[in-house]
Amino acid sequence: MDLVLRDALVVDGTGAPSYRADVTLDGGRIAEIHPEGSSGPRPTATRTLDADGLALSPGFIDMHAHSDLALLRDPDHSAKAAQGVTLEVLGQDGLSYAPADDRTLAEVRRSIAGWNGDGSDIDFDWRTVGGYLDRLDRNFGGQGIAVNAAYLIPQGTVRMYAVGWDDRPATDAELTRMKELVDQGMREGAVGMSSGLTYTPGMYADDAELTELCRMVARHGGYYCPHHRSYGAGALEAYEEMVRLTRNAGCALHLAHATMNFGVNKGRAPDLLALLDGALAGGADISLDTYPYTPGCTTLAAMLPSWASEGGPESTLARLADAESAERIRHHLEVLGSDGCHGVPIEWDTIEISGVGAPHLAEYVGRTVAESAALRGEEPWVTARRLLTGDRLGTTILQHVGHEENVQRIMRHPVHTGGSDGILQGDKPHPRAYGTFPQYLGRYARELGILSLEECVAHLTSRPAARLRLADRGLVREGYRADLVLFDPETVAAGSTFEEPRTLPVGIPHVLIDGRFVIEDGRRTSALAGRAVRGAGAGTGAA
Repeated sequence: MDLVLRDALVVDGTGAPSYRADVTLDGGRIAEIHPEGSSGPRPTATRTLDADGLALSPGFIDMHAHSDLALLRDPDHSAKAAQGVTLEVLGQDGLSYAPADDRTLAEVRRSIAGWNGDGSDIDFDWRTVGGYLDRLDRNFGGQGIAVNAAYLIPQGTVRMYAVGWDDRPATDAELTRMKELVDQGMREGAVGMSSGLTYTPGMYADDAELTELCRMVARHGGYYCPHHRSYGAGALEAYEEMVRLTRNAGCALHLAHATMNFGVNKGRAPDLLALLDGALAGGADISLDTYPYTPGCTTLAAMLPSWASEGGPESTLARLADAESAERIRHHLEVLGSDGCHGVPIEWDTIEISGVGAPHLAEYVGRTVAESAALRGEEPWVTARRLLTGDRLGTTILQHVGHEENVQRIMRHPVHTGGSDGILQGDKPHPRAYGTFPQYLGRYARELGILSLEECVAHLTSRPAARLRLADRGLVREGYRADLVLFDPETVAAGSTFEEPRTLPVGIPHVLIDGRFVIEDGRRTSALAGRAVRGAGAGTGAA
């Protein structure tokens, strides 16, 4: 045997009570579990690690990650590895880098530069989903990537590819092309499809179009993961739309960063949970993910009304440069409530600048738009417009519009899983990128008792593994892959804060992927043990 973890407190991912055991690993798998008090000799191995005082759990699965390019550029990737994350789900919010042709790739790189950087340091040598997954496997000279990764087909990118940036229904030929792209992506290994229905151009799709694409996803055993049309005014109606749409399509539903934000939704988490419970009781297949923080994180350009983004990034910049169009944008933002801001009039004192691409705008980082405007003696829209144009739509923001009571109520639900929604770009990113999983274990399980330790681990391991249909991950069980985390349940905590967001967690000394240490004694090793994890519909290989 390769390794025995001696006297670990096994929190196996099922939610059952924890127990002490020796756990032996061999060939990247869990070979034997020998509970304390069992008959027979204790197992031995080439190496023994004393795990007394440490909890042993399955590796954490980040159901909502934005590491699409970070995994390609950063072999260390401690932002996730140090949290105990052993698998990330990429391709989120309907916007990522495959499938694409040259035009689409250039446009999507511009569109989400605030999430992932502009990609100027990346060799985009793929155009298909299969090509991207293959690239993950052969990255860094064929060694692989820091942690495992699965991929969702981004519906916004698919629409960009087949339709462009027009706000109109797809033609029959365009819909056929989108279905072909989704079918191909699922056959090449995607686990499902995502949407960003407050982001252009994905938001231009109507329910009939989305239903047809979801039927294709369901055909391959995947799931639909929408960032739905509103988290503010009309949030409950937006959730209802997604439940209804996926029931009609016969497709599993996973609600991305499911919460109820803005003042109109304070205390309304029970309304959402009642909706979900009713659908589940009726046979719907639904799960969701959340991050354990109240502020959201996105780009400043995402706040704009959808009509301002029609035609793509250059058209948006042209409208911002035109005084009459810019005034119309301001009116929609500040008075009417734009669809990009979830139908709620924007409150500039809740919009904190977290990152800019243009160095001359660095002074704005860490302040709200309202604070920067006051310092300059100008109206907030003037400041916001300067950022949007000067940074060419690349500015990232924190949006302080969440409610703690909603966060806590939703994370208790039986179909809940954990997702960081972590944007790693910017000078001052959201601390969830570096802290989501220890935040769950430390603050919400140990300190607040919102979840027991065993329940919390189940939310972060076996439940997401079941959604992803992974037959050999998500549990500490003999024969399962040795993707494991050893943490101290008494001290584990997020180190990241809003002031110091890139601080690594404490209390997680060891993380293994495929039986190899990626974190050992609290330090990142050189191991690149991660690989692309392909979905149940995979079968034809990369195109």
